Amino acid sequence: MVNRKDKALRKLRKEIRAGIYSYLVLKILESGEMHGYAIRKLFESLTSGKFVPSEGALYDILKSLQKQGLVKGFWVMDARPRKCYRLTELGRKVLKELKEEITLLKGVIENLEEVEK
Repeated sequence: MVNRKDKALRKLRKEIRAGIYSYLVLKILESGEMHGYAIRKLFESLTSGKFVPSEGALYDILKSLQKQGLVKGFWVMDARPRKCYRLTELGRKVLKELKEEITLLKGVIENLEEVEK
C-alpha cells in the first residue's frame, strides 16, 4: 500500500518535471535540430542519468511542443528515416521568456536555501 508521503511526492515530482522537461527540450533545441533519441541521450549525459524523461514521455513532450507551434518536426533520411525537431521562431520567443522565469525561480530557491542556513 502506498503511503500519503510517497503519493504526494510522486504527484509533485510529476508536476515539477513536466514543466522542466519541456523547458529543457526547448533549451536543447536552441542549439540546433535533433532527433528524439539524441535529445534523450543528451538528458542522460547532462544529468548523469538522474533526470531523464522516459522515451514515451519525451515524445509526448515533443508532440505537445509541436502542437503549440514551439517546435517543428521533420523527417531526415539517414541510414533510416528519423524525425528531427527544431525550434520555431515562436519557440525562441517563448524560450526567452521562460529563461527569465527560470532565472527568477532559481534566485528565489537560492534565497530560501540561504534563509534556512
